[in-house]
Amino acid sequence: MAVKSAPTTGLAEALRAKGPGYAPRTRHLEPDGSPTYTNRLILETSPYLLQHAHNPVDWYTWGDAAFARARAESRPVFLSIGYSTCHWCHVMERESFEDEEIARILNEHFVAIKVDREERPDIDALYMNAVLLFSGSGGWPMTVFLTPDRQPFFAGTYFPPRDGERGATYGLLSLLRALRDEYARAPARIATAARLATERLQATARPAPPGAVPGVAAIQAAVAELARGFDPNHGGFHAAPKFPMPTTLELLMRHHRRSGDAQALSMLVRTLERMAAGGIHDQIGGGFHRYATDDAWLVPHFEKMLYDNAQLAVVYLEASQLTGREDFAQVARGTLDYVLREMSDPAGGFYSATDADSPVPGAGRETEGWYFTWTPRELEATLGPDLSRVAAAYYGVDAQGQLEGRSVLHTPRPPDQVAAGLGLSPAEVRTALARARQELYAARQRRPPPARDGKVIAAWNGLMISALSRGAQVLGEPRYAERAARAAGFVLGHMRSGQGLDRTWMSGVSRNPGTLSDHACLVQGLLDLYETSHDVSWLSAALALQRHLELHFWDEAHGGYYQTSDQHEELLVRGRADADGAEPSGNAVAILNLLRLAELTGDDHLRDLAARALRAAAAQLERGLGAAKLLCALDHDLDGPVQVVLVGTRPGSTRALEEVLHRVFVPNRALVVAIEGDDILRQRQLVALLEGKRVLQGEATAFVCRRQACELPTAEPDTLTSQLARLGPPPPPATPLPPAGG
Repeated sequence: MAVKSAPTTGLAEALRAKGPGYAPRTRHLEPDGSPTYTNRLILETSPYLLQHAHNPVDWYTWGDAAFARARAESRPVFLSIGYSTCHWCHVMERESFEDEEIARILNEHFVAIKVDREERPDIDALYMNAVLLFSGSGGWPMTVFLTPDRQPFFAGTYFPPRDGERGATYGLLSLLRALRDEYARAPARIATAARLATERLQATARPAPPGAVPGVAAIQAAVAELARGFDPNHGGFHAAPKFPMPTTLELLMRHHRRSGDAQALSMLVRTLERMAAGGIHDQIGGGFHRYATDDAWLVPHFEKMLYDNAQLAVVYLEASQLTGREDFAQVARGTLDYVLREMSDPAGGFYSATDADSPVPGAGRETEGWYFTWTPRELEATLGPDLSRVAAAYYGVDAQGQLEGRSVLHTPRPPDQVAAGLGLSPAEVRTALARARQELYAARQRRPPPARDGKVIAAWNGLMISALSRGAQVLGEPRYAERAARAAGFVLGHMRSGQGLDRTWMSGVSRNPGTLSDHACLVQGLLDLYETSHDVSWLSAALALQRHLELHFWDEAHGGYYQTSDQHEELLVRGRADADGAEPSGNAVAILNLLRLAELTGDDHLRDLAARALRAAAAQLERGLGAAKLLCALDHDLDGPVQVVLVGTRPGSTRALEEVLHRVFVPNRALVVAIEGDDILRQRQLVALLEGKRVLQGEATAFVCRRQACELPTAEPDTLTSQLARLGPPPPPATPLPPAGG
């Protein structure tokens, strides 16, 4: 309950356990600084739920207790879903959930439930579809009204507290009163609306029947559709707000490799250039903000998410391989270094996110982006007049700025143009900028930082393990592989539920059953780590998780995977994860894993599962939109098995051959590196590819094969380079297909 002044024993103990330095997040404080209200959320580990622990609202967490009370007292359920770094979630908390009049209505007439969408993506996905059904658009905070049977009868997103505020005709207080009265006056009408909405949700979630897997035309059609929405000036797709869409950029690279389509390459390069130069890219600290609010990628929504940075690091790494551009590699390096520096839990995992809002020193308030933005005066105070002159010219800092006189750092001109404008040499400007970046970062570290969500999420850590493993390969940085291995060991050691995974870990507590994405993304990370470190224990762990997925997530009737396991809580709908969102489709990642595992192990059962999952996704593949990662899986399948095996005589003997491989863009391949002796014997127990492979020339030998046809083994890096160059996609159909965008 939300208790005033004297929390009940359990809540009081939880409050005391926060320690003397605990600062309650509420405006309702007693003279001694203690919180006036404390509710059940004080018992949680989720930073988002804890943000609401001192609201006057009598919050419950999702569970049987809340719905049992709603049923016993004939009350509707008020369900609020958000996440800790959501700006408008913070606004609604301050405006409405801290409001005692609104809290009184909620406490007297509803059962109020708060859910962290990052802890329970299954609940979030189900009721987001309800929001789309009722209002036509979605977002967070999510506001849903349910019957005690968990069926939705009204839904929306953010509501201001009262009528007329923020330009809204209807505020939350009026909405609560109206729905309270309607629920009491017309329960049959409410029940009918809830039943019909539930039937619509269940019908929408029903899988399409399996179909024929489309060919390359599906990829071409999707790229042509992307071209119609492409912004040729600033890159990206469609109008503001602009999101990075990493799976779409991955698809463009694979399509260009397959077709030679110059337009696809141009869309990719333009987007990556403009994103890297924009304010969405943290020019000082590295990494990317969530999205841009404008067409030019200039003014971001300043939260930073682990999943964005993991995916974008891989995109820039692959783009550096495809184009040979060192600047793309440096963007990836800066992104990975940012995560290692600022998003690493000492226990080994990676944090989830940092907030968009940050404290304004001396103002007693938080403002979006203050931590990341600068004025000319602040720049000069930090750098001095000469250095600040260079930094202001390069980073576009002026008195007008973009946010109430504060400038978002971006790079509208390259250093050489800045040098010409300032009458300096390019070398002088580059030296000055290197020094300025260091000093600005150090100064920024002394500012009050945005809040950080310290949850460790299995899926997002899997994506980051992939990014670090790939970074170790492409950038030649062993420290990235070492950190990826530490994170993998942490998730496997601390986030287990039987043979599967828990989704989240926080403050020593692992909880919430893992979803398809948690398992699939970690399997992907383990495969990338195996290919980087050559430690077969990571492959063994990946196979074990894959077996768990097949046993508990597989949809035997249709093929493919459910979002949740058969051991998970049963919701109104057991959904699937076929379309990409901010994260890649769980089914797409799982299919790619199956193809890779089949190529490594020679297990035809895994290849059959991949084929069935692709047939189950046939309708989604034909639609194209929202299926970029599935289309990447289709691209991999169309290529057929591509295998590269490197065998050496001692550790490090294959390095020159590995460097050749990691310089080029060969996305759809399985890689095995083994050392003769005990290592190759251990790996052969799982890796069928190693059968018959041994050093034939010198200290290391490379074997390159496609569809059971192999090039001659070679020990020469130049010869391997030529073989990889011939490792393009299979020949096109006899009848030419129209070019994408044509």
